[in-house]
Amino acid sequence: MGSNLTSQCAQKEPALPEAIDGRAIVAIDLGAESCRVSLLRHRKGCSSVELVHRFSNSAEDRHGSLRWDLDSIWGGLQEGLRKCATIATEGIASIGVDGWAVDYVRLGTDGRPLFKPYCYRDPRTFATEDWVRTRLDGEDLYRLTGVQPLRINTLFQLLADNDAGIPTNAPWLNLPEYILYLLSGVRVAEYSNATHTQLVECGSAKWSAELFHLLGLSLEAAPPIVPSGTILGPLRGPLSELPAFAHTQIIAPACHDTASAIAGISAEGEDWAYISSGTWSLVGALLPAPCTTPAAFTAKFTNLGATGGEICFHRNVNGMWLLRQCIETWKAAGKEWKVEDLVAAARLLPPSALRFDIDEPSLLLPGDVLSRINLQLTAVGFETLPADPDHAPEVTSVLLQNMAATYAQVLAEIPALTGKQIHRIYVVGGGSRNALLNDLTERASGLPVATGFAESSTMGNLAIQQAALRAKGSPAGVSAVEVKAHVRQLESACR
Repeated sequence: MGSNLTSQCAQKEPALPEAIDGRAIVAIDLGAESCRVSLLRHRKGCSSVELVHRFSNSAEDRHGSLRWDLDSIWGGLQEGLRKCATIATEGIASIGVDGWAVDYVRLGTDGRPLFKPYCYRDPRTFATEDWVRTRLDGEDLYRLTGVQPLRINTLFQLLADNDAGIPTNAPWLNLPEYILYLLSGVRVAEYSNATHTQLVECGSAKWSAELFHLLGLSLEAAPPIVPSGTILGPLRGPLSELPAFAHTQIIAPACHDTASAIAGISAEGEDWAYISSGTWSLVGALLPAPCTTPAAFTAKFTNLGATGGEICFHRNVNGMWLLRQCIETWKAAGKEWKVEDLVAAARLLPPSALRFDIDEPSLLLPGDVLSRINLQLTAVGFETLPADPDHAPEVTSVLLQNMAATYAQVLAEIPALTGKQIHRIYVVGGGSRNALLNDLTERASGLPVATGFAESSTMGNLAIQQAALRAKGSPAGVSAVEVKAHVRQLESACR
């Protein structure tokens, strides 16, 4: 039926939260490359987390624009939820959803999507980015929202909708909250995900009325913001007729997958940084309040919502997206490589002096990124990387070394910008399995690297749901301390 994410149980099982009463919990993780449905169960003094269903996901080119296939995503999730209902005969207490940020669904008067949602990589926002810059300086936008002005942000996408003639007052929901809406009938924006829109007042949990007015966006179209761990109500629709879902609550965890992934780190103390490593790499640290100094803006750090009202202060760094795009290019040239084989072969190669900017804007677009990397290398007098698929390990080695060097640079800036001292790094997400990249990061930064859950967003999602059920729907959501306690329970029981 599925594979265990964590197969071993501790000898001493931590006490179950009384509000859960032995029932299972479902975590849905939406990914730009794959989506997962996972199940936490408590049986015979043992807790386990099982990956019940995974299916591929990717943006599709529809007449020159990149779109998400909502029907396919929703169909895959329903299949996973039905499998969970078959497995968890003890009943399912709750379902929570996290996923990637910034993309959204616009709704018609009937509550159905007006169109297939755009992917953040679609180039339509280049024009709106230019338009915004004529009206609002980038540093002013950063001061207002705490968020780096990136063309992928929801703000720029909504403005592109205006340009396309889509009614500005058409309601919208970010993708994870749209799935919550399908499950509960309740329309909300969860705090951590809302901050990614670049439309929330810095340091608050309120939409910026000033910004909506200045840019001609409809504040009425935006959903109400709720804290992480908000219980939205019972499951509705055909799924609720299944016995396991008879009394299931729908919970908004940290709907942004990075915020859930950071919530899934059980680290003690204040002296650690994180790298959430996947398609993107998010490199940063938790802060009690935003840091929006001119120096932070120049260094490209952003301030995004975290569980319990904390701030994820980090920089977006291009991640394993680069290698996966190269793999697609090599496949088209006749050779199909697996990531693990490339990493194993790259480990045998000597260090390279080749350096390029992995965050150069052209490298964010799909296609032949290797040719764009070579343009950078040529411009600064380096030799180019071979395009032949047989030289893929050499390219992989250079890519990983440049990622690690960028991580180290970002981590070194945090103490100077915030005063927060960093003595260790926690790597979570799928990239945490890349032992070579972790070793290179440790070497480049001079800091010890520890790995958390590869499925840290799943674990954070589950822990937030546990804390919410125990808090019995507190309007304040959940605290970071409560969530961390549940993460430690999961670690103790499942490792």
